[in-house]
Amino acid sequence: MKNILSLIGREKELFTQDITKHEAELQRIVSESRFLVLGGAGSIGQAVTKEIFKRNPAKLHVVDISENNMVELVRDIRSSFGYIDGDFQTFALDIGSTEYDAFIKADGQYDYVLNLSALKHVRSEKDPFTLMRMIDVNVFNTDKTIQQSIDAGVKKYFCVSTDKAANPVNMMGASKRIMEMFLMRRSKEIDISTARFANVAFSDGSLLHGFNQRIEKQQPIVAPSDIKRYFVVPQESGELCLMSCIFGDNRDIFFPKLSESLHLITFADIAVKYLEQRGYEPHLCDNEQEARELAKTLPAQGKWPCLFTKSDTTGEKDFEEFFTDKEELNMTRFENLGIIKNEPEYDQELLSLFETQIANMKTEQAWSKEQIVELFFTMIPDFGHKETGKYLDSKM
Repeated sequence: MKNILSLIGREKELFTQDITKHEAELQRIVSESRFLVLGGAGSIGQAVTKEIFKRNPAKLHVVDISENNMVELVRDIRSSFGYIDGDFQTFALDIGSTEYDAFIKADGQYDYVLNLSALKHVRSEKDPFTLMRMIDVNVFNTDKTIQQSIDAGVKKYFCVSTDKAANPVNMMGASKRIMEMFLMRRSKEIDISTARFANVAFSDGSLLHGFNQRIEKQQPIVAPSDIKRYFVVPQESGELCLMSCIFGDNRDIFFPKLSESLHLITFADIAVKYLEQRGYEPHLCDNEQEARELAKTLPAQGKWPCLFTKSDTTGEKDFEEFFTDKEELNMTRFENLGIIKNEPEYDQELLSLFETQIANMKTEQAWSKEQIVELFFTMIPDFGHKETGKYLDSKM
């Protein structure tokens, strides 16, 4: 934990005061409750699962499409916390599948359902097919599992949004903003809370996680020099989600307060700190070819080739924000957690239009990215999407 905190320029954890103050109540509620965690083997899902497990829930079922990550989650939990008296089980299922529906039908008895599943990468919007899967996972699977929760009498539904849903500029952020619209409609039938938060440092598939892979494979470290981001560590992501799930009122969106302990830092700055922590001196390269060649010889000299460039890919946001100037905030309830308060406002005609047009595209089994982008602009008129024609997959 301390090593990761120092890499992102921090000395202390964000939510210690709030967790400590509410720990007794958290312990009591968790120990008396039944939980279903969806997408529980991703980085945030694992963090949330561990926060629940260590407070001895009466029942904890975890679902994820990744069989391998699920195995590691169980090994991690057994190695860290051991066992609980409650019912702890994992299921390698696709939330969108018939098998998952049968699983819910066979039991479905939970007090809290937490949905951490998401397609989170900006690079997922490069082609129309992955983009459609992003809509399925981020919007329709969420809506489906909320309806199943309503039918089963679940007390509370939590799902993760993203800071990129505030004034979105990419399709991922916009899909989460559209998801929030669907949440507002369902919130008339079940209590729902969510969270927007910063990048999770070293989460699966993230650029920082990639640093570990590059070192292991003796490859260059590549990072944008001009993009600044807020970061939380995995445990903090789990704490934020659990706090929102347990203590959030209907339609609340929790987010980390900006303070001296949470500040923007560039990926390049983290890369330099990371290499120094690993005992290497960064060596700046001018191009990819030079970086690849030097990766064969420099590490033996205690140096590591780095390529830091300015970003020019589609969907990258210049800055991060957790809320817009139109949203009502409660900044006093918690020390380090802010809350966006929402009324159940949504446009039923727009939601129906979205459902119908996506269904038609699927029926025809033919659609273009342009069609989906146009539909997103209909849903979010001030959508700040700009197509540069360049994507992360075309870069090292």
